[in-house]
Amino acid sequence: MEKAREKNEVSFLVRILPGVLLCFVVMLIGIYGAELIGNLMIWMGLLSEGSQTPVSGIFVAIIIGIIIRNSVSLSDVFTKGISFSVKYMLRAGIILLGLRLSLMEALKLGAFGIPLIVACISAGLFLTLYLTNKMKQSARLGTLIACGTGICGVTAIMATAPVIKAKENEISYAVANITIFGLTGMMLYPFLANFLFADDPIKAGLFLGTAIHDTAQVTGAALIYDQFFQTQAVVEIATVTKLTRNLFIIAIIPFVSYLFFKNTGRKGMENADGEVTLPKWYKFIPLFVIGFLLLSVVRTIGDATLENENLAFGLFGGDTWERIYSNLSSFGTTYLLGMAMAGVGLTTNFKMFKGIGIKPFYIGFTAAVAVGIVSVVLISLFGGFVRV
Repeated sequence: MEKAREKNEVSFLVRILPGVLLCFVVMLIGIYGAELIGNLMIWMGLLSEGSQTPVSGIFVAIIIGIIIRNSVSLSDVFTKGISFSVKYMLRAGIILLGLRLSLMEALKLGAFGIPLIVACISAGLFLTLYLTNKMKQSARLGTLIACGTGICGVTAIMATAPVIKAKENEISYAVANITIFGLTGMMLYPFLANFLFADDPIKAGLFLGTAIHDTAQVTGAALIYDQFFQTQAVVEIATVTKLTRNLFIIAIIPFVSYLFFKNTGRKGMENADGEVTLPKWYKFIPLFVIGFLLLSVVRTIGDATLENENLAFGLFGGDTWERIYSNLSSFGTTYLLGMAMAGVGLTTNFKMFKGIGIKPFYIGFTAAVAVGIVSVVLISLFGGFVRV
């Protein structure tokens, strides 16, 4: 019995190893490719010497994966490992992402900053879902785009996908949608922020943090702003705003998943009387989101005890505690999520997009613009009350 179990485990490892290694290699190329792009931007004068690259290695890994998938015929030997990376590396990476987010950081934005973020998230979510329904598009695809627009880009899409059982082509389409409009915002919004809020770095940072989709894109936009307008404070405020926005992944994934099942009346959910029944409430809360929340609480407690006692948990000094959570969260966001996104690229066949059409891109574009408009209006009205 024991030997049979060990044999099955070895067989499983052998089957997933080629695909996992391929995702790892693509992820590494993505990381170095992003650094190369950053160095090129420094050489062109778009960033100051020593600045971090504003381009996400995850995004480059996705692009490289797509190129490989659509230019060569991948052997079936890679399939199991790629699927393993997309499913399990992703979940582990999202859990470790929780260490980046301290609830104490969110409290810095105060009574006006957090409602402002909630309003921007709500605008992205509900407008996307409304347009999806109005234009008779896939509810799953619309839900993915809504989460990506409202919360944290590609990570939110990948976190929501398994809950609503999204198809591969829908995931890939949503990722492409969010990436295109997020990168567009990253390049344009720093200059719009300066035009609108040049005299107030808090308002400029709030705008970048609420109007741009992905965390890496927000950081990139803030770095570009600092490079052109020499306002370092914008980088910190935009980062705090975006990380606070990311925290809402805890509530939004269960919420939109509930709306999806409620509004679509999924087949196969009928009870003995033929009535459609929703899954139990806890089915809408993935275990990896709970893990994300728990590690966020760990980070918060560590920061609080460090502030009060000069030792995180009574054990770690400031530098040691920072190294612990920084290294673990960086491992999750850089390597684990990088491998998962490389897997997304490697499973994205352009042939899958046939039949979806261009309308979901119109939806994503409209939602992205709407979030930007809501952000500008609310920051203009209430941004002056936010103190960081």
